[in-house]
Amino acid sequence: MKNNQLSPLQKTIVGAQFLFVAFGATVLVPLLVGLDPSVALLAAGVGTLIFHLITKGKVPVFLGSSFAFIAPIIKATELFGLPGALSGLVAVGAVYGIMSALIRLRGVGFITRLFPPVVVGPVIMLIGLSLAGTGVSMAKSNWTLAIIALLTTVVVSLFGKGLLRLIPIFAGIVVGYIASILFGVVDFQTVVEAPWFAWPAFVRPDFCWEAIIFMAPVAIAPVIEHIGDIYAINEVTGKDYVTDPGLHRTMLGDGLACAASSLLGGPPVTTYSEVTGAISLTKIADPAVIRIAAVFGILFSVLGKVSALLKTIPESVLGGIMLLLFGTIASVGVNSLVKNKVDMGNTRNLVIASLILTLGIGGAEITCGRFVIGGIGLAALVGVFLNLVLPRSKDE
Repeated sequence: MKNNQLSPLQKTIVGAQFLFVAFGATVLVPLLVGLDPSVALLAAGVGTLIFHLITKGKVPVFLGSSFAFIAPIIKATELFGLPGALSGLVAVGAVYGIMSALIRLRGVGFITRLFPPVVVGPVIMLIGLSLAGTGVSMAKSNWTLAIIALLTTVVVSLFGKGLLRLIPIFAGIVVGYIASILFGVVDFQTVVEAPWFAWPAFVRPDFCWEAIIFMAPVAIAPVIEHIGDIYAINEVTGKDYVTDPGLHRTMLGDGLACAASSLLGGPPVTTYSEVTGAISLTKIADPAVIRIAAVFGILFSVLGKVSALLKTIPESVLGGIMLLLFGTIASVGVNSLVKNKVDMGNTRNLVIASLILTLGIGGAEITCGRFVIGGIGLAALVGVFLNLVLPRSKDE
């Protein structure tokens, strides 16, 4: 990996390019859940810098908005209001902190035993499947624009070359938006009236125990995803970040970044495989370049007209992309089961996976006064519980 061969100007250009790779997905999550995309950009930049501080500046990872929390944010906002939901998201950072401590004390094997593929795979599937209705609902407001955005995303994913192949979401948004302009469905009045420079629309969390209990279990899948992403960046760079600075540090850095993002009023952040792909493509793995990308994210967050422009993207364009994206998330869960050779003919595994999916998709909830736990969080907890208590066969 070529790091020190770049001049400061070259590092700046590459850093801006890396932000470009992460931009589409980072702003898409807040647009879907009703948060300010500018806050998400700021949170991604600040969160990435926090991560690099905790990991001693050694790990070339960029953190952007997490798709795992889209459905829980929407539901928690309905139940507890946005400030309450944000307090639940802050607690997600605490879950990462607990996992970081466990990894340091017991090693990563303890985490994988607690959250094996038979639990994590169906939970990831559930994240995608629970949002399928939302994607269709958004797309049907204008199927023509939705299909244009969808086809663009698919074509770029399949046939794009080089850097273009890493930004299918961004390409889908751009082409869909241009088509929306040609169809005359975009109103630029808010963009014209917006100031060039403006602070993002911060939202202060309000402490809410109910939201914390509702949201914290959802962190199970992203925690396992984080471990996989760190091993992936190991392979790309040829270095062992699990040992130095240590997986417990990367987990803690991710958790503190999630908490900071939520305190600002943004979605939780997670390690972005898109940027890891860009590192693999460019052969540039200097963590300083990733920090430059983070700074660019912070700078973009205060451009008022950029924020206003993002908010004019028609929901049908976003919906068209979601038709593919939510299905892709579900497919990642299936792939997790296949790759880890989970025997779904085994009754024990079948029971665990089946209950996770039916409870989650069915919208099961447990209510005690104002305390509510349901959806992905409840399904994940049930999966973990069943994995611990159901007897294993002798050959397992």
